[in-house]
Amino acid sequence: MKTQVAIIGGGPAGLMLSHVLHQAGIESIVLERQTREYVLGRIRAGVLEWGTAEFLTTHGLGDRLHAEGHVHDGSYIAWRGQRVLMDCRKYAGRPFVAYGQTKIQEDLDAIRGDAVIEEAIDVLPHDIDTDHPYVTFEKDGELHRVDSEFVAGCDGFHGVSRTVIPGIAEYERIYPFGWLGILSETPPLPDLMYANHPRGFALASQRNPMLSRYYIQVPLEDTPEDWPDDKFWDELKRRLPEEFADQIVTGASIEKSVAPLRSFVAEPMSHGRLYLAGDAAHIVPPTGAKGLNLAFSDVYYLSNALIAYYQNGSTDLLDGYSEKALYRVWHAVRFSWWLTELLHRFPEKGDFGQRIQESELDYLATSENYLAAVSEQYAGIPL
Repeated sequence: MKTQVAIIGGGPAGLMLSHVLHQAGIESIVLERQTREYVLGRIRAGVLEWGTAEFLTTHGLGDRLHAEGHVHDGSYIAWRGQRVLMDCRKYAGRPFVAYGQTKIQEDLDAIRGDAVIEEAIDVLPHDIDTDHPYVTFEKDGELHRVDSEFVAGCDGFHGVSRTVIPGIAEYERIYPFGWLGILSETPPLPDLMYANHPRGFALASQRNPMLSRYYIQVPLEDTPEDWPDDKFWDELKRRLPEEFADQIVTGASIEKSVAPLRSFVAEPMSHGRLYLAGDAAHIVPPTGAKGLNLAFSDVYYLSNALIAYYQNGSTDLLDGYSEKALYRVWHAVRFSWWLTELLHRFPEKGDFGQRIQESELDYLATSENYLAAVSEQYAGIPL
């Protein structure tokens, strides 16, 4: 097989890159290890920065997003009987949209699913230092080869693309707790709320008018089986302000899992004719809702660079891709780390750490300059 861009990974980043390139007349083939049904069924993030929503809309993916997505001015932070709104519209001039990643995957699959080779295993890029890289993979017991001009590694944290870049530097912070999350087919709270509580962090989020997403901080060793639904709802309500807890509509969970939290960045994000995008290059704790948005900002920069190359032969944007992408990545990683440190209970910091967090939150509530800076970062750096 031959193509202009071989894309490893058929998640949102890989499919969005394929879609934008296709609109510009650039051919691509997407190699995905899992089945189509598996990829479409994954439960992931659901908060889109306005820049991400505009990027999707510009490329013809806005109809369902704007019909079903829920626009929010900001998110609340609650602690010790108080709360403050990170008002993105007021301080950054742009709101955000609650719209599930599963829906984005469905939207992209509907228009680019035919470019995907699913159940492609043992994928490996070759000759990335040359003008003629290629990718090999196995499917149905047979070895296949895709010759290309560029390779895009959109294959996630556990993918192969990052491992073939020589001398790549990796920076990581592992957090000493996880998030227990559930989905329930119940009406969500009208606003997103983060809660700092002596018993641990909690988050009330949403996917659509009849699908709620809730999280609580738990020890890493906990499993979903340790948390039957009734126990989860009771604990969630303890950690949220009473007036919000009383509004929660409980119901049977349709998905429940414990996710570890980490901050991770690999740099550079390119080598030769291989370019990384999304979780292949960086991971953020979900506290700041930056993971999916960073993946799409990578695709924005990379697609612009590839289009410039094919339209006028310029390599300037390709040469600057890693530096450009990493500037935004590190800002988002820092903000997600800061918000995680502010809102979670760290066992080793004890009661002193809890009071320090509450003091900083008090300051956030009384300083408009501080609140404006935090709200701007939550809204996301403009593309």
